[in-house]
Amino acid sequence: MPARSDITAGTKVVTLLGEYPELEDLLISMSPAFAKLRNPVLRRGVARVATLRQAAAVGRLDAVELVNELRVAAGQSPLAEMDVEDVEYFGPAPEWFDQAAVVKVLREQDLDPDVMPINPLLRAVRDLGEGESVELVTAHLPAPGIDILRRKGHLVWSATHDGLIHTFVARATIA
Repeated sequence: MPARSDITAGTKVVTLLGEYPELEDLLISMSPAFAKLRNPVLRRGVARVATLRQAAAVGRLDAVELVNELRVAAGQSPLAEMDVEDVEYFGPAPEWFDQAAVVKVLREQDLDPDVMPINPLLRAVRDLGEGESVELVTAHLPAPGIDILRRKGHLVWSATHDGLIHTFVARATIA
């Protein structure tokens, strides 16, 4: 049997499920948001890019608790301390945000259920003009997508309203 990696906050979901298939039901039971992992198309996409830290954010779980529960189930000792990057997904509206600047709204329920919402969002962001933004409305926080957008330099902010997550993205400004 090949050696299995230590489970950490940086472990990709695809790695976890590949090396520890017996943890799939436990992971999915931790949050309703994780039920999408049962969809093979979404699983290939989301699991490939999402870390356990991001999965915890999506599921509104504490990353340390999620990782340690998986570690214990895998026969690993819980970690007393864990380097978990503190990423802010929610908070007060940033200075750049202007609801009137939203030129397109993408609603998860209107998108292809076999496509990660980040794909149409990235296309919409490419079409934005100066000062414009796009809104993505989802049932769960699209943490991996948000992190991808931020790495590309885009401005991203999420808020909850009526039980849904509203993620606003403005195109990166070129200095």
